[in-house]
Amino acid sequence: MNPFLNYLLSAIPLGMTFLFGCTGEILTEKSGHLNLGIPGIMCIGGASGCVALKMMYGSSVPPALIVIIAIIASFAGGILMGLIYSFLTVTLKANQNVTGLAMTTFGVGATKLIMNGMATNATQYLFALKYFRFPFSNTTSSLKYWGVMLYLAIIIALVASFVLTRTRVGLHLRAVGENPATADAVGINITAYKYIATGIGSGIAALGGLFYIMDYSGSNESYKSIEAFGWLAIALVIFTLWRPHLSIIGSIIFGALYLAGAYIPTLLGIKLDISATPLLQMLPYAVTIIVLIVTSVRKKRENQPPASLGLSYFREER
Repeated sequence: MNPFLNYLLSAIPLGMTFLFGCTGEILTEKSGHLNLGIPGIMCIGGASGCVALKMMYGSSVPPALIVIIAIIASFAGGILMGLIYSFLTVTLKANQNVTGLAMTTFGVGATKLIMNGMATNATQYLFALKYFRFPFSNTTSSLKYWGVMLYLAIIIALVASFVLTRTRVGLHLRAVGENPATADAVGINITAYKYIATGIGSGIAALGGLFYIMDYSGSNESYKSIEAFGWLAIALVIFTLWRPHLSIIGSIIFGALYLAGAYIPTLLGIKLDISATPLLQMLPYAVTIIVLIVTSVRKKRENQPPASLGLSYFREER
């Protein structure tokens, strides 16, 4: 296969890992909450899906249903983490940054405990790898990564974009994120919108962990990389200016930049020292910083985060 085509076929599915996390975080941030727990939530999502798969090992459940149940389990794990975060930050008014970092620490640690416990019997959840990679499970090229969850990531991003920009629910959610006091004054239930947006957003982000384990990587050791991808997903939110439809393109760019160290030297016919690969993997972060600087200089309101992002809402101060 052409090296460039192989590079592209690998970059696009890797980007979907970021896309799940980014789409979920955009929904959360549109409600005015900065959830830095996304890396931990993605880890829990991967672990939850794998536990569900292990429970179905050796059963007569149809392949399509196995995939659906695993996705639901992953989504449920993410929602649970999102509800915990919402309880702490919305109900108890805890600091969002500290809470998010605590959620990441908890999620990563819990995932290591769960996945280490299943390490000796990894085949009991990796058996479903061929189902997740349908319809290209028998392909030996990078096309094998183009499984069912790749298309699911794109569909979710497009639906999220439509809801945010074309529906009354999206308008209310954006109002909550911009000015919760005004939204409250016109009868919008601030608490409900924050809980629902954060819960659904966390559930979507959790699917990124399952996708990486059960589609892109297909390894019992792959959960160790999910945390780093979670931080890239948060960076992608800024890179795509809080627009889910742009996140599709941004995720592909991030995937290509992350894999640049592995593919670009071969494509250009040059040889790099092995220590240069980690440096090249920093490219997505560097590009995000550049985008952040450019958008800040231009000072266009539509390119800025929600006005109340990271701030707790106290109704009595309305």
